[in-house]
Amino acid sequence: MAVTLQQFNQSRTRTDMPDIRPGHIVKVYQKIFETKEVGKKMETKERIQVYEGLVIAMRGRKGINATITVRKISDGVGVERIYPLNSPAIEKIELIKTTKARRAKLYYMRDRVGKATQPKGELIKKEEKPKAKAPIEAKKEEKAEAPAETKAEVKAEAKKDEKVEAKTEKKE
Repeated sequence: MAVTLQQFNQSRTRTDMPDIRPGHIVKVYQKIFETKEVGKKMETKERIQVYEGLVIAMRGRKGINATITVRKISDGVGVERIYPLNSPAIEKIELIKTTKARRAKLYYMRDRVGKATQPKGELIKKEEKPKAKAPIEAKKEEKAEAPAETKAEVKAEAKKDEKVEAKTEKKE
């Protein structure tokens, strides 16, 4: 009945995580437990804290010890957090934007300032669902999409149609 270490690690790894790589911008939803002393009792509150930033490093790709380092700029100061992927404190990780990085570790991003902190590379777009539009907006767009034909264009099309009809009659 001895459970090997590999079997134990496999049973504890999470399978609901998206494929995260350096260069991706992610939102990490982390559970935060707050305790307050109310009289003689201790109250524990749980809330979700969202941290959005750029993944600059990964360790242990798919193992039990896998971690990601997420960096963001907060009030002009760079802040990095290391998240263990298999931690029960992580509610979920959501991919916001995926870019193709040409390095495994993006530590050079620490020296960047301003717009240079945005990852360069190819933007890999996810399939987006078309949003439902209000009926009034849909009508406005239909009118805008309809080609604005002038009288001259209508007459030119009518002449072309007459010529085509005349040619078909001659062939018969």
